[in-house]
Amino acid sequence: MWLDTAESTNQAVREAFPRLDNLSVVAARLQTAGRGQGTHTWFSGEGTNLTFSILFKPRELYSKDIIILTCATTLGIMDYLAGKGIGSRIKWPNDIWVGDRKICGILIENSLDGSRIAHSIIGIGFNLNQEGWPSGLPNPVSLKELTGRHYSPARELEALVKRIRRRLSESDSADGRINLQEEFGKNVFRLPGEP
Repeated sequence: MWLDTAESTNQAVREAFPRLDNLSVVAARLQTAGRGQGTHTWFSGEGTNLTFSILFKPRELYSKDIIILTCATTLGIMDYLAGKGIGSRIKWPNDIWVGDRKICGILIENSLDGSRIAHSIIGIGFNLNQEGWPSGLPNPVSLKELTGRHYSPARELEALVKRIRRRLSESDSADGRINLQEEFGKNVFRLPGEP
């Protein structure tokens, strides 16, 4: 579902929840109040980047396994970038960096049913075609800046979501969850001084 404008695609998923199937995607051409972790906001120029959320209803995931959602999402984004010939890594807990610059941020909101994860809303901001950044953003980069090519948001959203869905499907089995955590562990880093 593409929206011309949304305050937040995570909020749009919450509002549309009763009529959305598992792995539904809501994307916005302009997100006016995108959020990151804590008090951070997410900047995106209109029609230039990917701001979207995926509704995920896991089969059997519990609160103790909540990191699996981050593992699957970040690894799916890394898979997408690798398909473009771009190496990336995961900055703890849920940002994707290329070199020393941030290309993607993720905000996952979970709803629990007892100790089971009933559903998750996986919000993603991916810098696709942005050029020229507001002052005060520490280290952003877009796919266009890295490759010199302009990308179709609709086409790239489909390709990126396909990679993430494939990784989320791995969470259905114990072996898949182990593999996700091991691969995540090999690709994650923390900045000096971070806990």
